[in-house]
Amino acid sequence: MKRLLFLSLAAVALLAQAQEIRPVRDDIGFCWQHAQLARLMSLLDADPRPLPASSGIVAAISPHDDFLYAGRVYYPLFRRLLTKEAVIFGVTHGMVRKEIGDPQGILILDDFPAWAGLGAPVAISPLRERLKLGLAKGDFIVSNNAHSLEHSIEALLPWLQFANPGIRITPIMVTAMPYARMEELSGRLAAVLAAYIEENRLQPGRDIVFLISADANHYGRDFDNTPYGEDEQAHARGTREDRRIAAGLVEGTLSDEKIGKLTRELWGTTHLDPGNAYWCGKYDIPFGLLATLKTVRDTAGRGLRGELLGYSDTYSEGVLPLRRPGFGITAPFSPKHWVGFFSAAFWLQ
Repeated sequence: MKRLLFLSLAAVALLAQAQEIRPVRDDIGFCWQHAQLARLMSLLDADPRPLPASSGIVAAISPHDDFLYAGRVYYPLFRRLLTKEAVIFGVTHGMVRKEIGDPQGILILDDFPAWAGLGAPVAISPLRERLKLGLAKGDFIVSNNAHSLEHSIEALLPWLQFANPGIRITPIMVTAMPYARMEELSGRLAAVLAAYIEENRLQPGRDIVFLISADANHYGRDFDNTPYGEDEQAHARGTREDRRIAAGLVEGTLSDEKIGKLTRELWGTTHLDPGNAYWCGKYDIPFGLLATLKTVRDTAGRGLRGELLGYSDTYSEGVLPLRRPGFGITAPFSPKHWVGFFSAAFWLQ
């Protein structure tokens, strides 16, 4: 009898664990209360810079740096972005790779029933389970631990949920992989995405959007990345390179050639070698864009055109002047230590 009771309690504990909402990873750099983000939005609403056309955004690249640093760059993307579903491609940062054994050449999915959001949980789309059924076994792993440790996807949720309270998400972490593997795996992923979109009569740019979470260059000795020095001139040169790379990728018609060129800009002699700029998005940007481009070709028979919405870095503008915001910053800023970030949007061509 005691053994049966023990087994029953163990089964209940396992069920409860399986139903746990994915917890917040960063409660300092990101904000998780609606009133907090509303205050930040109110400050940014006063910015005279024009917003881009919002309707029909099919895909986008967003920062995941602290809101008080990168708020002006998040804002033009998310202020008017309305959608029912979002597929979010995230980074697998170095600390996470170390903790989970550095898997490569695969995608990482989760098994949480929902994610913590802006004062309320964020629902998971049925698409996530379709991916588990539609992809080959060697294409992905399921790891709640990996997703609990990684902050790149959760950074987008407050901004998304602020304008879209009923949003459903499909979180996908991208690991390191060579370009040939990206082309192969993104094709299989796009086939599942396209089938889901067509079966549910979704329209990319209206009902579903593809988001890529990435920051640009991480500069300083902490990152073992000081090719230009550590002064104002070095900062100017590094951010100028960031802008050039970002604009070269997103401005105008998106193509396989542009995506391939990005990997040559950000990788060294192989995909594992550091290139001339230390972008944490060096894998999820090219993979996410390949998958999205193939999906819209399959569903709409069209391509994508892009626009750079904003670029900045932690040093150039510093911290947004919001008093007692309820959240803060997680790293210092100076010419010796800075991180670049940008937002970009893509529409059907």
